[in-house]
Amino acid sequence: MKLALVIGSTIATIKDEKLSGRKLLIVRESDDTGKPVGNPFVAVDTVSAGTGDLVLVVTGSSARYTDITRDIPTDATIVGVIDSLEQSGKVTFRKS
Repeated sequence: MKLALVIGSTIATIKDEKLSGRKLLIVRESDDTGKPVGNPFVAVDTVSAGTGDLVLVVTGSSARYTDITRDIPTDATIVGVIDSLEQSGKVTFRKS
């Protein structure tokens, strides 16, 4: 799993029919403080995440293992919204 920050959403009116009705969010891989460090990519949202949320993203074939994304053409799926991160006893991120 990867940490990522939701930075926006996308709308595609023409797409594979299996993606119809699925929310597509733009995310950027992030460090352990929630600061974006990677390039943006699109992920299928399965947990009602929103812009500004720090999320858990699974990629590759694992992205198709949720009930919502089974047999859907995706290689990135949001599977959790992070409330806080802690490393070595120190909180590095807390959702406001």
